[in-house]
Amino acid sequence: MTDILPKKNEEYGTKEYWDQRYAQESEDSSFDWFKSYNDIAEIIRELIPDKSSRVLMLGCGNSTLSQDMYDDGYKNIVNTDYSGILIEKMRHKHAESRPEMEWHEMDIRDLKFEDGTFDVAIDKGTMDAMMTAKADVWDPPEEVVQNCNREVDEVLRVLRKGGIFIYLTFGQPHFRRRYLDRPGTTLEIRKLGEAFHYYLYIVRS
Repeated sequence: MTDILPKKNEEYGTKEYWDQRYAQESEDSSFDWFKSYNDIAEIIRELIPDKSSRVLMLGCGNSTLSQDMYDDGYKNIVNTDYSGILIEKMRHKHAESRPEMEWHEMDIRDLKFEDGTFDVAIDKGTMDAMMTAKADVWDPPEEVVQNCNREVDEVLRVLRKGGIFIYLTFGQPHFRRRYLDRPGTTLEIRKLGEAFHYYLYIVRS
């Protein structure tokens, strides 16, 4: 594992790092930034009561979240990641066992989907990877601000009216609210965990 860890945290925000890492990992490898689906399943079921909802997974990586949601009945999941190496591995891995899932090589800052075509979008740590640049967390570089705003812009564009954006992160509200508070939407923030807190941001369009 140590040979695939980045030398600097900011490498988490580069496509080159992830392509290299996914090329080294086996198809059966998985990595989850935060809690497993079992830990948040009740919340997901509450927020997405209709299991036929069209769900966009932003920066899916090789997390088990998509497959666990699929196995829980959410069959209409569209996975995106900007690593083509990863997408091909995941497409092959799940082709027979989860044939209805889609896999697309795509940058979350420039989604290729039509407006208003998803009911739900989920980000589990992907925006965080864009925030790893060396800088004062209270005053992030303009590139970080632009990247995060572009992600949220794109998410709100592809969500249908009444859709929901679910963002799971360790990032505290004073570092994240600036990107998520948007006109015409509502923002709900839930603090989860006990000894070590993480946050669920829920943007309703």
